[in-house]
Amino acid sequence: MIRSIRWFFYMAGLIFFSYGITIALKMQYLGVHPWDVLNVALYERLGLTIGSWAIIISIFLICVSLVLDKSYVKLGTFLNAILVGAFVDLFLWIDFLPSASHTWTDYLIMIIGIITMGFGGGLYNSAEIGAGPRDGFMLSISDKLGKSVGLVRIVVETLVLVIGLLLGGPVFLFTFIFTFVQSPVFAYTLKKFKAIIVLIERRYDRHQYSKSSA
Repeated sequence: MIRSIRWFFYMAGLIFFSYGITIALKMQYLGVHPWDVLNVALYERLGLTIGSWAIIISIFLICVSLVLDKSYVKLGTFLNAILVGAFVDLFLWIDFLPSASHTWTDYLIMIIGIITMGFGGGLYNSAEIGAGPRDGFMLSISDKLGKSVGLVRIVVETLVLVIGLLLGGPVFLFTFIFTFVQSPVFAYTLKKFKAIIVLIERRYDRHQYSKSSA
């Protein structure tokens, strides 16, 4: 049962996270996250779909992580690599989200998208089924080089952003403020959902103990 709850949190988190990415992509003229700048640029240059490029890049990062430090790669890491890209393509294909109106409402919608990404990220990470491909990649590099995760994240995402920009990806205001909005939401929801899972597990253990003692 406990395992099922963790998987429920994980899958729900991936869906919310992908939904948030899709909202941001619909408002991409305002700028998107550095990794999505690269995904959009590759899509526009080479074809396929945005989700397909997300999957390809994620699998590449997993391969590098496996070489550097296998401990950060779990089943959830592989599922994340496939499902986020698939969900993004699905949401874009369904096309039920509002398109850019180039008015002040676009800024509001973009903020909602970023908050949704942070919420989803905290939710799926609270299940502890496996770090995302990007997180595992940066953690493995951090361990290998003996540098802080924060520094590695800044360097890696800056390089990704530069490559995406050179390829013509959508870089603008929100590209640079993404982290300042998403990170606090992620940290808050991760803490809260972890606490909920622990509470559920404790209650379940007490229930099982009561049954065995009866």
